Amino acid sequence: MEYRKFGNCDFSVSSLGFGCMRFPVIDKDPSKINEEKAIAMIRHAIDNGVDYIDTAYPYHGGNSEVLVGKALKDGYREKIKLATKSPVWLVKEYADFHKYLDEQLNKLQTDHIDFYLMHALNKDRFEDLKKNQVFKFLDEAIASGKIKYAGFSFHDDEEHFYEIVDSYPWTFCQIQLNYMDVEYQAGLRGLKYASEKGMAVVIMEPLKGGKLAGNPPTEVKELFESYDSSRTPANWALKWLYNFPEVTTILSGMSTMEQLQENLEIASNCKANEMNAEELEIMDKAKDAYLRLTKVNCTGCNYCQPCPFEVDIPRNFELYNEGHMFNTLEAASHTYNNLSLK
Repeated sequence: MEYRKFGNCDFSVSSLGFGCMRFPVIDKDPSKINEEKAIAMIRHAIDNGVDYIDTAYPYHGGNSEVLVGKALKDGYREKIKLATKSPVWLVKEYADFHKYLDEQLNKLQTDHIDFYLMHALNKDRFEDLKKNQVFKFLDEAIASGKIKYAGFSFHDDEEHFYEIVDSYPWTFCQIQLNYMDVEYQAGLRGLKYASEKGMAVVIMEPLKGGKLAGNPPTEVKELFESYDSSRTPANWALKWLYNFPEVTTILSGMSTMEQLQENLEIASNCKANEMNAEELEIMDKAKDAYLRLTKVNCTGCNYCQPCPFEVDIPRNFELYNEGHMFNTLEAASHTYNNLSLK
């Protein structure tokens, strides 16, 4: 396992982090975690060098933190650094910050959380947090020892990312990044900006929700196999991310022991600045091949918003395009049917 320095901190973490939101479940019910399998996976990951475990209040219907607490018994808690996230959308007043933190400590069966994130920040949520004195809470929680380091995960436009980064002495942030999303949300520019500020940067959605690990279009498959037929699409996608020295750790939400083993092997054999010019060119061509499958040339500029009929036009186009790019129209349709604004 490779380890990378955690921003300006005096310690390192494993380059692969275990994301605890896609555990194996029973009867296809996300709230019913298969505890035996999930605990075995977490402990196998730790036994093989993973020391960054990431969960959150709402994962698996609120049961992920409970499962993680069980998995970290028998001495495993002392072997890792634990990350979880404040359910900021439930915070209506200052006291709620402490209420949910204490609840999470209880569920996780620990007296402290190493990495505590404000979950899924965007402009509106951040404004609400400031009104509820989030910075005062973080200072108090750190001083009390209940949390060690403060960070945030991000889901909004790039401009708002910089605003949040500059608002507080955060230790780290968590952003979505993969070779298809270099200009999405914080993107590559956000990665480099946060790193230059001395922050550790944790990566989520490295495989775009698994889409970049499945069977790629023929053109993409031929590109990858022309260089090395033994490497999987997941290997290419993760290796591309590990190539950036600014990336601290990559979270992967793994559902099977086979997925875990593949990711362990990839993480153990990938270093920063390791990809050669030919490999990087292949990645650019793979991205272009996917983009050629889009049906609507929408850049996501949001100039069409707000819609007088309250239609989330960019999100609709995004789902439609991704359904064609990744041959996931059924999943895209399911997501569309669950949108609050169609």
